[in-house]
Amino acid sequence: MTTQLTDEELLGLLHDIESDRVERKSSMSDPNKIRQAICAFANDMPNHRKSGVVFIGAHDDGRCANLPITEELLCSLADMRSDGNILPFPVMTAEKRVLAGCTLAVVAVQPSYFPPVRFNGRMWIRVGPRRATATAEEEVRLTEKRRGKDLPFDLRPNESATLDDLDLDLFKRTYLPSSVSPDLLDENRRSTEQQLASLRFATATLPPTPTNVGILVVGKTPTAFVPGAYIQFLRIDGTEFTDPIKDQKELSLPLPESMRLLDDIFRAHISVATDIVSKSREIRSPDYPMVALQQIARNAVLHRMYEGTNAPVRITWFKDRIEIQNPGGPYGRVTRENFGQPGVTDYRNPNLAEAMKNLGYVQRFGIGIQLAQKEMEKNGNPRIEFIVEENTVLAVLRRKQ
Repeated sequence: MTTQLTDEELLGLLHDIESDRVERKSSMSDPNKIRQAICAFANDMPNHRKSGVVFIGAHDDGRCANLPITEELLCSLADMRSDGNILPFPVMTAEKRVLAGCTLAVVAVQPSYFPPVRFNGRMWIRVGPRRATATAEEEVRLTEKRRGKDLPFDLRPNESATLDDLDLDLFKRTYLPSSVSPDLLDENRRSTEQQLASLRFATATLPPTPTNVGILVVGKTPTAFVPGAYIQFLRIDGTEFTDPIKDQKELSLPLPESMRLLDDIFRAHISVATDIVSKSREIRSPDYPMVALQQIARNAVLHRMYEGTNAPVRITWFKDRIEIQNPGGPYGRVTRENFGQPGVTDYRNPNLAEAMKNLGYVQRFGIGIQLAQKEMEKNGNPRIEFIVEENTVLAVLRRKQ
């Protein structure tokens, strides 16, 4: 399977009016319809195991719409892959192609290895030449299609765990409403086992087995099955590791609870200076901006390596700086040279990324470092320093003077 289709293949699809591998759009007037099509092709309900294609700049009958294909339009299409609306991330390309004299934007979408794929909490599929949302039965079929080879660590079944090791109340109360459209929850009376499998927290086999992402997000004791899945916090009363420890905590709860407690710890330790400007006005100035701490810590939890290490995410708060270190160096197309550059991102834990987006800990993928740097600058702090090694990434946030 390849994303690079020949001109001959694309022309055949463009003019095949009955094909369920094609969508045609004369313009970008409704981007969400294009996202729905990308989601449907990623789910590959007909099981073609071939790319589906969205042509932008073509009428429904295949005629050329003479739409200007600009760099801005292509960037908007490419951003649909990782803007957090379609999860897990689709594998797709967006490029300008000239076919029989007509200039088009061509979006080629590969079938997902990890269905079902959702757009804003809904599963879209192809039913003949049209799009539709999946029924409960179709959702089960999509879950069973999940391919077993080359699974990332977060999607692998944790054979030593059972469903009894998952906090099902946390799953139903916190995660399920945040990841599935509320009206779909009302419509589809699925069992808890089916819901867990659909959201990749358990396998579709009988009996179901929790996946690593299920353990990390809603496991009762995540470290019992993924030993390094905790955050170590140290407050040092000085500037060296050998100085006295002022406070220490280990956060080893399910992801939503650990993230909530970490925010509480940050708030408790941030010092806020108050400058009285006048009787009616005062300026409150924290020594660290909360948003920057959140972004870097959440990045560490998301991008760290969980496999083959028992090391935690370490947050060490000195008098003059905060160091946040995660086990796991650059991954995929991210290298030591391009680390932190805008638009350069990859995910060793793509399903954990989906969970963090659903829970609201990620607003948009790929901008966390830029957002943190911007908040540090606004608050008057020095820029964050990153020390990127093969197996670790260390972020150093220096205190506002």
